[in-house]
Amino acid sequence: MDNTFSQIDFGPLKQFLDNDDITDISYDNGGQLWVKSLSKGIFRVENTGIDNALMEKIAFQCANSMGKSFNMANPMLDAESAELRMNFLHDSIARNGIAVLIRKTPAKIRLEKDKIIKEDYIRLNIHDFLLKCVEGHCNIMVSGETGSGKTEFVKYLAAHTKENEKLITIEDTLELHLDKIFPHRDIVAMKTNNIASYSDILVACMRQNPKWILLSEVRSAEAVMAVRNSISSGHNILSTIHADKAESIPNRMYSLLETNQDVNQFLATIHRYVQIGVHIKAYYSKQYNNYHREVAEVVEFYVDENNSPKYKILYKKTPDGKEVYANPTKYLADYLESQGVIIPSDILVKEEFRDTSSDNYMVDNSFPNQEVNMNNNMNNGTIPNIYDNSSNVVPNIYGNNIQNNGVSNIQVNSVAGPIPVNTMGINNNG
Repeated sequence: MDNTFSQIDFGPLKQFLDNDDITDISYDNGGQLWVKSLSKGIFRVENTGIDNALMEKIAFQCANSMGKSFNMANPMLDAESAELRMNFLHDSIARNGIAVLIRKTPAKIRLEKDKIIKEDYIRLNIHDFLLKCVEGHCNIMVSGETGSGKTEFVKYLAAHTKENEKLITIEDTLELHLDKIFPHRDIVAMKTNNIASYSDILVACMRQNPKWILLSEVRSAEAVMAVRNSISSGHNILSTIHADKAESIPNRMYSLLETNQDVNQFLATIHRYVQIGVHIKAYYSKQYNNYHREVAEVVEFYVDENNSPKYKILYKKTPDGKEVYANPTKYLADYLESQGVIIPSDILVKEEFRDTSSDNYMVDNSFPNQEVNMNNNMNNGTIPNIYDNSSNVVPNIYGNNIQNNGVSNIQVNSVAGPIPVNTMGINNNG
């Protein structure tokens, strides 16, 4: 814990503050203590010795150290340090007793490559691909629910930016701490307040000539405009946003706007300048027997020759464990090449049989009874190539009433060689 609140007596609460596995502490409802940990998720802790009197004492000490009041006239208190964010609600408005939420924001990067690969947080090929995107100065937005680990993943990506590239962080609450993690680097940490808004800080930020701008979270119309103005002016961004899946990021950004800006124009701008969306998922897993976080989806955004906003799912892991891969489009490859980064066309899907006229997907058959649904009544002229990279159970290919008017292959590759698949219902006119 840092020195800002070093004089405060946290009493029995200190054991939870010192535990690196615990990220959040919640106290409410007349004495209940709930914690969120990296390994177990959210659970209640009994017989802690923590009560309303202790929490009120801590609140008053925080208020005094910050020169603020905490009483019926000022019933809400936010206290922030380099490694702690605390929110107190006075019992005059929290009618079942004082409510306290403490979030720990340590100045460290919790994610390590070997550990996250071993724990299935991310697949190795996806990991290396995303770092290539960082090397090639892609604009990346990370989505997920509260507490899923979005900020931690942005910090991990930021750690792989080049040391001679200037970073500026813009936050309304301090969470990134990259200036403290990398004290030798050219980093400016900026924080909004009642005087300096996102717009004000962004103007000042541009004058500092950064290569990367990191916004801790996009959760307001002002933050959305800050992202749009940053990327359209040629700066690179890493940021987070609340969304249910990566492909929804542009629409989620639009929903935060408070203007009647043309939706198609806005989406075209975001799809043109934000190359990658990543979705982080966190849940209790019976398979892993702990609270599991993982990169569940990676999406490429682009605009086509008609200036229409498009996206392509490059990686997706479904709740039942199925994983689907697809190679990036020529648009991303061309962008990376302009930044001096060359990627092979089959960087994510290594294809033995390839039809360059169609999209290509690979299904990771790591789990049994896997199925691929190729969208009934699809008539796109070609059927994607589908590949299986395992010798386990062969997936069933469903394609009822699919009109295939081009040349394409449906091939399942296994250790034993090509295996035929069920293509009943596919009308191949090519």
